[in-house]
Amino acid sequence: MEFIIEEGKSLNNETSTLILPALSIGNVGQLAVDLLVSSTRAERIGYLDDPYILPCVGNDAYGPTPCGELALPLEAYDSRNNGVALVQQRSPVVKGMMVEFAKNLADFAVDTGMKHVVVLSSLEFMRLQKIDTSSGLQIYYLSSANADGTDDCCERLGWKKLQEYNPAQRTWKFLSTLAEGNVMQEDSLPFEDEPEDEDYYPSLPFAALFSCFKAKGIRVTCLLCYCSEGDNTPEAFSLAEETSKLLGLSLNNPHGEGGKWLIPFSWRTVYGPPPDTSMF
Repeated sequence: MEFIIEEGKSLNNETSTLILPALSIGNVGQLAVDLLVSSTRAERIGYLDDPYILPCVGNDAYGPTPCGELALPLEAYDSRNNGVALVQQRSPVVKGMMVEFAKNLADFAVDTGMKHVVVLSSLEFMRLQKIDTSSGLQIYYLSSANADGTDDCCERLGWKKLQEYNPAQRTWKFLSTLAEGNVMQEDSLPFEDEPEDEDYYPSLPFAALFSCFKAKGIRVTCLLCYCSEGDNTPEAFSLAEETSKLLGLSLNNPHGEGGKWLIPFSWRTVYGPPPDTSMF
């Protein structure tokens, strides 16, 4: 993975926290990063070139007027007043290469001096074992602070630890081994039989990122929510809000649209124009 910095720009030496999405159902992590980039007034400082990410190109996602800037698959942003960097991922990873991609991102985090990585992602609602509608959207977390994935700071914020994380479970152990670069013998691979339900969560992108950052000795916190496909902007707002609480981010939205959040300009066309009312 190559980090290409735009001319005349640089990453703040005091930046030690990295926020990035893990692609999943509903693209909630990406939408939340969009909100954080626009609302913290983060500046794009460059992009990442990786052989395991599919190419794509589009118009600038944040500016209201064309300025000749293109959106690329992996972009790096710096919010200097918050001391955080953000990476936005706009295209999927090549099939079967998620762990290698996660290793490259972990190397990038080490090379740029990151001490804490926050991964934002979503989980399939049908996998939720117990539905609690009393307190709205529940945020789940997974942290490298303790071996069992718990974190006192996350607990104080009212989040629930992802119960499906079990470092002793076969697929989580296998993923950890891959992240650490250790080669396993074929007879010890956990995929010779049919995958079980407990193998689902460690197969997701957030799990690969978590394992690879952890293997590099970087503190990593995954923030997760359950959702279904569709308009998941409410979940994105919630995930961005909880990230702001965790890191104490300073937001800057003088116009007031969307409350304290600055809505990315690209969101106006996410679902196309409104329906023609003359048909009703």
